[in-house]
Amino acid sequence: MTAPIVPILPETVALAVEVLAEGGLVAIPTETVYGLAADAANPDAVVSLYEAKGRPRFNPLIAHVSGIEMAMREAVFSPLAARLAGKFWPGPLTLVLPALIGGTVCDLARSGLQTIGLRCPAHPAARILIGEFGRPLVAPSANRSGHVSPTRAEHVAVDLADRINLILDGGPCEVGIESTILAVEGDTATLLRAGAVPSDELEAFIGQPLARASGASITAPGMLKSHYAPKARLRLNIDAPDDGEGYLGFGPASRGGLNLSPSGDLAEAATKLFAMLRALDERFDRIAVAPIPMTGLGEAINDRLARAAHRD
Repeated sequence: MTAPIVPILPETVALAVEVLAEGGLVAIPTETVYGLAADAANPDAVVSLYEAKGRPRFNPLIAHVSGIEMAMREAVFSPLAARLAGKFWPGPLTLVLPALIGGTVCDLARSGLQTIGLRCPAHPAARILIGEFGRPLVAPSANRSGHVSPTRAEHVAVDLADRINLILDGGPCEVGIESTILAVEGDTATLLRAGAVPSDELEAFIGQPLARASGASITAPGMLKSHYAPKARLRLNIDAPDDGEGYLGFGPASRGGLNLSPSGDLAEAATKLFAMLRALDERFDRIAVAPIPMTGLGEAINDRLARAAHRD
């Protein structure tokens, strides 16, 4: 079976709802990256998702919701968590909160944790699909576990077309990098994964610095040391490539190879990161990457590059 790639139309959304209700897997567009959606309440569907991705089951999944009302049926929201959701949802912020007794998201999707990761995506097709389905969908990136995340429908097909049921094509992802993940306990917010909402923007909103996770345990997606990895070996913070290396540049001084943003725009770089890594990975077995500033979205970009470069 090869999953068909279909445009987003009322009839294809209805088909996707039917597939999901039967325990199937559907790749869906979000503003961050394409997600592989499954019924969060169905343990058999979640098992199928883990197997399709080759994802370790100790790595919890994010449950995607249509809005705050659906989210509050799954988790305990402190006043700070409610403020964050009110400000940044729909959008690329995931909140890790105490799981509510009686919630629908199955234990397997939470990897047995007493917490749950929740996000309300901004992509209209994703929100319509979740709303039509009527309950949360888990939707990790729609690629083999550890591979480069997909930002186009054809990227999904390369990795998963023979393992899933349907691919909804919503065009290129607008943001191109995964959500920021915050664990919120009372009035304390801890950054678990840098992402599309910059840390400084969150700190300005909260009015205090974010705590930082130690990384000793896996409490959210994207915390594995090796992740988002191409087949090629990466060297980071390189001003010029060696002979035979692909080059991923940044800024007006970069020459040759592919350039994430000739103007030095970090938002543009985030949008292009995974697609350009994929393109270079098809041509080279070694890739050098230019220095990326650690300000704003640069923190998330450097996080993805460090995990892509890590080799156990």
